[in-house]
Amino acid sequence: MNILIKQATIVDTTSSFNGKIMDILIEKGNITQLKKNIASEKNYKTIEADGLCVSVGWLDMQVNFCDPGNEHKDTLENGLKAAAKGGFTGVCVMSGTNPPLHNKAQIEYVKNRAKDSLVDVFPIGTISYNQEGKDLSEMYDMQMAGALAFSDYKKPIKDAGLILRALQYSANINSFIITHCDDKTISHDGQMNEGITSTKLGLKGIPALAEELMIQRNLQILEYTGGKIHFPTISTKGSVELIKKAKANGLSVTAGVAAHNLLLDETELERFDTNYKVNPPLRSKEDVTAVRKALENGIIDVVVSDHNPQDIESKDLEFDLANNGIIALQTAFNCMVTGVAKLTRDKIAESLAENPRHILGLANETIKENVKANLTLFTLNDKTTFTEKDNASKSSNSPFIGKTLNGKVLGVINNGKLVLN
Repeated sequence: MNILIKQATIVDTTSSFNGKIMDILIEKGNITQLKKNIASEKNYKTIEADGLCVSVGWLDMQVNFCDPGNEHKDTLENGLKAAAKGGFTGVCVMSGTNPPLHNKAQIEYVKNRAKDSLVDVFPIGTISYNQEGKDLSEMYDMQMAGALAFSDYKKPIKDAGLILRALQYSANINSFIITHCDDKTISHDGQMNEGITSTKLGLKGIPALAEELMIQRNLQILEYTGGKIHFPTISTKGSVELIKKAKANGLSVTAGVAAHNLLLDETELERFDTNYKVNPPLRSKEDVTAVRKALENGIIDVVVSDHNPQDIESKDLEFDLANNGIIALQTAFNCMVTGVAKLTRDKIAESLAENPRHILGLANETIKENVKANLTLFTLNDKTTFTEKDNASKSSNSPFIGKTLNGKVLGVINNGKLVLN
């Protein structure tokens, strides 16, 4: 398909065209011309919109598609449709499946199922065998099959020795560890952030300490072993300070934040709506302010959707029995730009496209002539209302259905394919 994008602001800090308004001609999946004005051809699909921005295709570093094992909640096919509609041309599929992605065959299953998709899929293998937190998984075999990094997804590694060995081994194969931080001996059975709101609602709280203590432990292990570690979804002011200090001390550490943690705080739970029940939990207003500032100043490197589908049997329950998680691929960008008022176009490109690829060790994508078109098209001056009809996931566990948020994803282009919203 030949595509002509008219009068788009280029948002790519690695490109000499960054910030300029250009026309982009795409032929057979490649950018062939990038000029101030390109004459329209009648056989070209033309895309134009007021305030149109084009960046390198976004990459989400944390999604769960429930496939294999929990296809009643979601599938790879549905998840990839949701990713494209949300503006993502790449996703890291986490190991929270049944069974977990803990060997070569399961990594190959994900790669094969996603073959020829518009959205590039990067499987993340487990740190421990079967996510049991005891023995290291078959990291090298999984890497050879296509795993870019290793994570036990939402299961924090209790055994400090296992994290130590995982960091050492992953460094030896030029990979790294992604680990969720939550000391279960402190947060055990917690339902929401510990604070005034949890006390008022009578719900058992999850202290910020549970996250911060495990981050501190893992950073001290990293200082001892070397290697590289990524914290996928930090949520507290204290975590921000720990990561800021670790970066200043030269440790190879990066961090992400779930988009909804940039927008929502713990008071949303006053209605006992289980769609607001997530892990890490929605935190205090002070914490939300801290993570917003951390994103703006580069302490937090990436924004993720933390897409985690749950069927109605897992959510339409008493609050303490309901599972954590929301479907978030189609609202992540909107939450981000609604929550962080001072967010620049460059910061959007860095946290959604450039930094994820750098952290994962992928080749740098850029917007210039004679390269493959891997692009996300969006506007900041429009608003989006997410509806049931728009939802591409099999599950509907989102607090944003029917809500209007800032920003609009217009479409994505990758692998010679186009999806327009």
